Amino acid sequence: MKYNLLGNTGLKVSELYLGTMTYGGKGWAAAMGSLDQQAVDEQIKRAVDAGVNFIDTANVYSEGLSEELTGQAIHNLGISRHDIVLATKVRGKMGEGPNDAGLTRKHIFQQVEDSLRRLKTDYIDLYQTHSYDPLTPLEETLRALDDLVRSGKVRYIGASNVAAWQLMKALSYSTYNHIEKYVSLQAYYTIAGRDLERELVPLLQDQKVGLMVWSPLASGFLSGKYTRENESEEGARRASFDFPPVNKEKGLDIVDALRPLADSKGVSVAQVALAWLLHQPVVTSVIIGAKKMDQLEDNLKAVDVHLTPEELQQLDEVSKLAPEYPGWMLDFTKGDRQP
Repeated sequence: MKYNLLGNTGLKVSELYLGTMTYGGKGWAAAMGSLDQQAVDEQIKRAVDAGVNFIDTANVYSEGLSEELTGQAIHNLGISRHDIVLATKVRGKMGEGPNDAGLTRKHIFQQVEDSLRRLKTDYIDLYQTHSYDPLTPLEETLRALDDLVRSGKVRYIGASNVAAWQLMKALSYSTYNHIEKYVSLQAYYTIAGRDLERELVPLLQDQKVGLMVWSPLASGFLSGKYTRENESEEGARRASFDFPPVNKEKGLDIVDALRPLADSKGVSVAQVALAWLLHQPVVTSVIIGAKKMDQLEDNLKAVDVHLTPEELQQLDEVSKLAPEYPGWMLDFTKGDRQP
C-alpha cells in the first residue's frame, strides 16, 4: 500500500480508502448494502491489515448507523484511534425539523457532536461538507468549520460534490480571511465518467487540493459483470436505481477495452479500472466499498496492477472526453507558451 499526502498538508493517507455506505442498511442506503456489526468488523480488519489507514463515512449513511458501526468496529478490534484517518460528512437531512439539514452553523455544530458520539471518538480527522447549501452563506459555513478546527474537534476540512467555481470561491474566501481551507474534494471520477477533468482537475492541481474518488467502478458498471452479452445483474439494479449516470454505449466500449488487459495480466476488470485511477496524478485516494468480502479482497489487489504508458494511452483513447469549449480553444492557443 502506498500513502499519499492529502492535498497541501503533511497528512498521509492510503491510496485506497474504505467506504462505509454498505454498513447498516437503513433508509435510502439500504439499496447499497446492509452489513451488520460482525461483517463490518471483518471488513475493517481486513482493510487495515492490508495497509488501509483511511476510513470514510457520513452522518446520512443509514441514518447514522454507518457511523455507529464504524466506531464500534474500531473499538471492537482494538485499533489505535491515532493509526486511523477518520472522515465523515455533514449536510444531509437528519430529522424532520426545519433546521435538520444544510450547512448552517446551527446544523454543523449539532451534527459534529452527534457524529463524534456515534463514532466513539473525540475528534474527526477530515470533516467534509457533503455538497453545497444554496440557502446558507458560504462565509457562515466556512467560519463554523474553522471554529471546529480551532476547538480541536476537527483536524482538517474537505468538500464534496461541488462545482469548480464553488470550490474556488471557498478557497479564496478562506485564504483572504486567514481561516481553515478545504484540503480535499471527494468527487465522482471513473474511467467511464471523466467529466471532472474539464474544470475540477485543473483547479485541484493548481490549488494543491487532494482528490478522494467515490464510485470508481460506477456503482458496479465496471465490475466486469456488466457486458453486452449479459446485462441481467447490473441491468436489473440500474433499472431501479440508475446512479451514477453512465453513457452505457461508451461505457461498454470501455469495458471491452478493459477486459483483454485484465485477461493478459490475470486480474479482474475491476482491478484494471481501479488501477487506471491510481495512475492518474491528480488522485490522492480511491474508495473501495463492498457488500461481500470477496469484492473487498478483489479491490485491494488493484494496488499491485501496473499499467504501461502504452496501456494507459489505449484506455485514454477509448474513454476520453469529447472536445468542449473553452477547452479546445485553450489547447489551440497554448502552443506558443509551453514551458
